[in-house]
Amino acid sequence: MKNSYHELQNGYLETINRGIRGVRNFRPGFSFGTGTREGNIRRLEDELKNADAVLIGAGAGLSTAAGLTYSGERFERYFFDFAEKFGIQDIYSGGFYPFPDEETRWAWWARHIYFNRYVSAPKPVYEDLLSLVRNKDYFVITTNVDHQFQKAGFDRSRLFYTQGDYGLFQSTDPANRKTYDNENWTMKAMEAEGFIRNADGIFEVPSNRKITMRLPSELIPKCPDNGSDVTMNLRADDSFVEDEGWYRASAAYAEFLNRTERKHVLFMEIGVGANTPVIIKYPFWQMVNDDPDAVYACLNYDEAICPKQIENRSICIDGDTGEVLKLLRSGN
Repeated sequence: MKNSYHELQNGYLETINRGIRGVRNFRPGFSFGTGTREGNIRRLEDELKNADAVLIGAGAGLSTAAGLTYSGERFERYFFDFAEKFGIQDIYSGGFYPFPDEETRWAWWARHIYFNRYVSAPKPVYEDLLSLVRNKDYFVITTNVDHQFQKAGFDRSRLFYTQGDYGLFQSTDPANRKTYDNENWTMKAMEAEGFIRNADGIFEVPSNRKITMRLPSELIPKCPDNGSDVTMNLRADDSFVEDEGWYRASAAYAEFLNRTERKHVLFMEIGVGANTPVIIKYPFWQMVNDDPDAVYACLNYDEAICPKQIENRSICIDGDTGEVLKLLRSGN
């Protein structure tokens, strides 16, 4: 056992560097894949059955397919007052809004956290995905921060949340490299804002729609160790805290890659956009390019592409990921 988690192998940096070094190999261009949609779904079904291991790389598109949308009806239902007063148009942009005081800022974040971390996704997309890999040697690397993999029943030891977790705070003190669970604080804050639990125990807007956009000052969260201010444990800059759990997950990712190297591995990329391609997309392309027994699958809405070099070992499926996973689960 390593004496310090800092001595563990860092799969995160290793694969990012590998992807960056290898991306120049894909200059000949990109492809939308070969074959028909129906044929590619059947190919993916076969790969899921026959692969020695499955590496899932998941981005925001997977949670969107599961109904965790950041705009539209969900936003209007739970953030209507912030929209009216501040002109905020979606949950994502609200996280960057310069609120007038800490009481208002943390009232926003209580809702932001709760409705994207402590409730289950409206659609069983994560459960469908789990049913396809439950009996396989699998691992998940994701840029999502909403904890939906664990809520759906995925093995925690097989998950690597690279960009943080809505369920964690970190201190603004740069010397403090710990994270802190925020569930109890979030529940108290939701009650303080006037949300009411329904019959299933889920917070909802009361029928009179009387909720507040400010928390009592005593509910502004502080670090339990030294009383310093806290912020979200989300990767925005170099102040992001990579705690012991993060390093152990990164090492588990490296161990999975080492153990399955040169095996028949299905690299299954789902809902990964172009915002952070160096974390999942580029490394997946390069690892498939390097291993003649590996297969790459890309499930995405309008962005299902692959490099031409690995076109013959790629399965690109455009469209609603939830519908694709449902078809795969049903075997149709």
